[in-house]
Amino acid sequence: MFFIRALSIFPLSFLYVLSDYIIYPLARHILRYRLDLVRKNIRTSFPDKSIQEQDAIIRAFYHHLADLLVEIAYAYRVSEEEMRRRVTFENIELIEELSRKKHGTIAYLGHMCNWEWIADIGNQFTDKSIVEYCVYRRLNNPRTDQDMNTIRERRGAICIEKHLLLRKLIELRKASHPFMIGLLSDQKPAPNSAQIWTTFLGQETAFLDGGDVLARKFSYGVVFAHITCPKRGYYHVRLELITDDPSTMQPGDITLAYAQLLEKNVQEQPHMWLWSHNRWKWSKTDIANNQKNKTNKQ
Repeated sequence: MFFIRALSIFPLSFLYVLSDYIIYPLARHILRYRLDLVRKNIRTSFPDKSIQEQDAIIRAFYHHLADLLVEIAYAYRVSEEEMRRRVTFENIELIEELSRKKHGTIAYLGHMCNWEWIADIGNQFTDKSIVEYCVYRRLNNPRTDQDMNTIRERRGAICIEKHLLLRKLIELRKASHPFMIGLLSDQKPAPNSAQIWTTFLGQETAFLDGGDVLARKFSYGVVFAHITCPKRGYYHVRLELITDDPSTMQPGDITLAYAQLLEKNVQEQPHMWLWSHNRWKWSKTDIANNQKNKTNKQ
C-alpha cells in the first residue's frame, strides 16, 4: 500500500510519463509480460486482420495495461469531483429503477478499459439508499488483495468474495435497502464449475453461469455495462438492459446475452480488453474429460 499511496500523490499527467517511458517498455520489451499469450489470443480472435493490424492492437494493449496500473494507484486519492469528470455513466437511472423495483440488480461487465474505476458508480447514484456491492476473486498475494479492496471501497463499493456471494444474497433478502451487484464474468471458468458454452470472438468459449442462476433465483434485474475510452484517462459507461424479468429467460439465456454484448464491446476497442488473461486455456473437450474422470473416480 505504501507504493500505491506514494504514486497517488503525483498528478495523473506525471504518472502517464511513468507509464509511457518506464512501465510500458518494461512490460512489453524487457519482461515481455505474457507476450506469447497476448499475441496468441489476439491473432486467434482477429484472424481477418493483417499482421500489422494485430501487432498494432498488441502494442496498444500494453500501453493500456501500463496506464491501468498507474490509474489504479491514482484512484487512491482522487477526489469524487474529479472521478465524476473522468468516469461518466449513461442510463444510470436504469439501475436505480431496477434496484428499487426488483430490490436488486446484477450489473455485468468485462475486463474492459479501467474496470476498477467503474466502482465509482455507487458514488454517482442520485438515490443514495442504493448500496453497491462488488464481487471479487481473492488474489494469491494477501497484501495486494487487501490493497485492491481498500481502493475499491474508497470508491464506494462493498466487496464480497466470490464464494460468499450466495450467502450474502440470502442475507440481503431481509435487507431494507435496494442494491446493485457488479459481476466481472469474462474470466476463465474452472474445469469443474458450471458453465455455458458459446462462440465468442470466433472461438468456442465457456462462461460462468453464476450470475444467470442467481438472477433467476432471486428475480433481480440484469444490465450490461458497455465501457469505452473516449480519450486517455476518461471512460464512458453505457448501461444496457438485459432483462427486467429473469423468469421469462431460459437457463443460460442471460449468460449468452452478456457474451454477445461483451463481444461487441471488445470489437469496438480491442486493445482495451485484458488479453493477458489465459481465457482459452481449456477447450470444451478438456473440460468434458475432466468431468468424466471426476465421475469415474466417484
